[in-house]
Amino acid sequence: MISLFKKLFGRKGSASSSEANAEKARMPDSVQKIETYAQARDVARSGSKESRLDLASNEGTHKEILYYMAEHDPDPAVRRAVASNVSTPLHVSAVLAKDSDIDVRLALGERLCALLPDLNEDETSQIYAYAVQALATLALDEVIKIRKALASALKDHAHAPPKVAGQLARDIEREVSEPILRFCTVLSDQDLIDILKKHPQSWAVQAIASRETVSEPVSEAVIDTDDVESGKMLLKNEGAQISHQTIEAIIEKSRDYEDWQAPLALNKNLPSDMARELAEFAGESVRELLEQRVDFDDDVKVSIIRTFKRRLNFADEGARDKDADAATRVKRFADEENLTEEVIIDALGMRDNAFVFAALAHLAKTPEDSVRRVFSLHTAKPIVALCWKAGLSMRLALQLQKEVGHVQPKELLYPREGESYPLDEEALLWQLDFVGIK
Repeated sequence: MISLFKKLFGRKGSASSSEANAEKARMPDSVQKIETYAQARDVARSGSKESRLDLASNEGTHKEILYYMAEHDPDPAVRRAVASNVSTPLHVSAVLAKDSDIDVRLALGERLCALLPDLNEDETSQIYAYAVQALATLALDEVIKIRKALASALKDHAHAPPKVAGQLARDIEREVSEPILRFCTVLSDQDLIDILKKHPQSWAVQAIASRETVSEPVSEAVIDTDDVESGKMLLKNEGAQISHQTIEAIIEKSRDYEDWQAPLALNKNLPSDMARELAEFAGESVRELLEQRVDFDDDVKVSIIRTFKRRLNFADEGARDKDADAATRVKRFADEENLTEEVIIDALGMRDNAFVFAALAHLAKTPEDSVRRVFSLHTAKPIVALCWKAGLSMRLALQLQKEVGHVQPKELLYPREGESYPLDEEALLWQLDFVGIK
């Protein structure tokens, strides 16, 4: 390329102007065209700013001359004209993307974004590679104005290069990354999940939760951040797909994040069996939302109403016995033959863990201190063994693992075939013996 520039822009001979004109008159048309090229070469090398600007703006200017001007012209206005010229070859973009003038880089970014729909037709071409390489350079530009302009241009661009969108989405500046996170459709799920893990600022999580469509894996990653406002926005987002497993996690977390309960009650992804679980602890306003669901059958609605009334009765009983300790209240329920699994579920819904511990101690015929020690281990098997000894269902044992034992999700023991205990009697007895319960 250097030799080419020397050849194109070397010093002229000493022939006089009149001799040159006379010689030109004797030249055939094809040679006169070369002379016109030579004149353009001279303008690019030493012409006035106005003449160089005209040359840089002219779509008929030879590509090699435009390349020379992009790299060597001292005036940013001229280089900016080169960047905007549709005839400027795209391999020059690598030079212009590193230009010292901000406006030159902005002009290049604008031109490249406008070209993307046509270039996208052949993403394997070298021309496309030149464009993406230049855009990637601009996406890392030290001047925030450049990155912001590029993000604004690409956020709604269906042909935005995924690599460039990913760079902008990870930008530390909110005004650059937020529009991409919220609107850019070419970002992959893996990009979004990676950002949620490494860039968990609340505004970034909220931008992702508000996207027009959110896949199940991304929804799960949003919930895993424990950002309350983002979870609320996700639940209200009709374009968000949420798996049953994630809904289950949301229900559990909504015990602490009450702002999630109402949008969860209205969410299309909430199955009827989980609606019953939500009704165990949600307030009356949420229960009314569940009752109004047209996609739940009458049996589900009746079950929700019955659950809510039963829980209110439990709360009323506790209010009447407010001066009694948990063990006394449990004994009264037992004396009246009302210490049922439903009562323990109601106690869980009311966050009355003292009652739960006392009830388990009574049913398992073991000291309450032993019960509390079992749950302090945060381990699944001892909790399951204790529930088995107390005569409770494995479904409740699973609930107790989660809500009182705070067992890690990967370590939870689930019912076998939906309801049976997953450990045999020998294993259960061994667990009880291990924690000192006979």
